Amino acid sequence: MHPRDVSAKANGHVMTVAHGSLLIGLLLITMLLTGTLLARLPVSAAMVYLGLGYLLGPGGMGIVEADPFSQANALALMSEVAVLISIFAIGLKLNAPLRDRRWIAAFRLAFPVMAMTVGLIACVGVLGLGLPLGAAVLLGGILAPTDPVLATGIQAESGTSPDRVRFSLAGEGALNDGSAFPFVLLGLGLLGLHPLGSLGWHWLVVDLLWSTVGGLLIGAVLGTLIGTLVVYMRTRYRNALGLNEFLTLGLIAVSYGVAQSCLASGFLAVFAAGLAISRVKDLPITSKLAHELLNISASGARDNWFTHPHHASSAMNRAIRGFNEQLEKLAELFIVLVVGILLPSIAPFAAAWWFIPVLFLLVRPLAIVTGMAGEPFRRDQMIIIGWFGIRGIGSIFYLMYALAQGVTGPLAQDLVSLTLLTVATSIMVHGISAFPLMTWYVARKQRDGTP
Repeated sequence: MHPRDVSAKANGHVMTVAHGSLLIGLLLITMLLTGTLLARLPVSAAMVYLGLGYLLGPGGMGIVEADPFSQANALALMSEVAVLISIFAIGLKLNAPLRDRRWIAAFRLAFPVMAMTVGLIACVGVLGLGLPLGAAVLLGGILAPTDPVLATGIQAESGTSPDRVRFSLAGEGALNDGSAFPFVLLGLGLLGLHPLGSLGWHWLVVDLLWSTVGGLLIGAVLGTLIGTLVVYMRTRYRNALGLNEFLTLGLIAVSYGVAQSCLASGFLAVFAAGLAISRVKDLPITSKLAHELLNISASGARDNWFTHPHHASSAMNRAIRGFNEQLEKLAELFIVLVVGILLPSIAPFAAAWWFIPVLFLLVRPLAIVTGMAGEPFRRDQMIIIGWFGIRGIGSIFYLMYALAQGVTGPLAQDLVSLTLLTVATSIMVHGISAFPLMTWYVARKQRDGTP
């Protein structure tokens, strides 16, 4: 966030760059020193960040302040960057073959189940909250996407045969950050803030169908082409070495930029790019230079794996994944801190006491049972999937995007209150329950000997 976009105070004076730098530095070092201890506790890192954000914000010491209404554009940009980093990281981790049945479950969760969730939330919004249809659909679009990044205990495992539940939840969280966006645009369109076209044709053809298909296609092509080019340059010419951080950020930026320029989903493009580059194959050398190049590559042990015709791709992917995992942790830290800072923006909302339990305990399970009918999941697996409908970074982005597009007045305040309350509650209840539930699930798997 740009420093002018946040009003920060220290001892009654505007916080200087030095004060901000000191605060951020102390926070990062503290998280480093206490990371091992926190990992042993039945809490998630996001819960700690949320509490710290509230403590630093107007609800606590008042060191940092942020306003979701006047700073919606800056907050939307910050949360969007965090989403992009997160979904790229998930794309890198999901290594199951594309023909594996696990993908069917992930796509069903991300598309039909997500659409059902939007519809159910919209019904609750109209019938229970008294919202107009456009506002209810917008609320559904904001709260429907899930976010497994905020529950480290259920993140996807790397490998070609990951656990079905973890894989499905991770795939859902990455894909539905993009698949929910058309419904946000539909809600804005019904409120007169986005063009839907005659009889909604523009929304259906461009915002929904092309955005989804085009985003996945653009990301897959760019990830494959750029990854293959890098492997080729490294194995044939010992060029394009190092700077894997530039490759990560560059691929995210190019995929997002091309997709958005083509009116496709930047989120889905970035996910597909991560998925594609992780599957780039090595380029074995069959020419007369093969023996010489293999000897050169093998002579330097691990450092030269990046140029080895049989290991360059895996070495590149390990480097990208390692950097992106650290970047993802930083993004999570800062965006959840901002959520904590924003919590005092919540206005009293009489219906919140029943709306959030209905969302977690009725809407999500109902959408799961209906949308996943026929999938070979056991009852305990369905319970895990039904419960871990975690709301987080994606919901914050869509909220800020809606405010930046012109949602104002009482509706804006209601959306802010409901979204922040839902995200904060999700971080707490899902964070607390992740460890015991996943421990129970793993023990049950081992006892039954099931995959």
